[in-house]
Amino acid sequence: MQTFRYTIQDEIGIHARPANMLSREAGRFSSEIRMEVDGHTADAKRMMQLMRLDAHCGDQITVYVDGEDETEAVQAMLEAFSENL
Repeated sequence: MQTFRYTIQDEIGIHARPANMLSREAGRFSSEIRMEVDGHTADAKRMMQLMRLDAHCGDQITVYVDGEDETEAVQAMLEAFSENL
């Protein structure tokens, strides 16, 4: 399992557009990808779960990636975060 942290830069935080982009990116991989904010977790492949995290600008997200393609998934998710949040 690999993990990384990301601090949200977007003024609005995780809303529909970035949640959609993140869930689409996560869906490309067979690895399990989970996100955690303030003790709340979500399956990164599920847009509505990501929106329910209620993550705002300045919040730190911890991303857990576990599976056979986790290295590629971590790199792709880091890029998706930096482009969308």
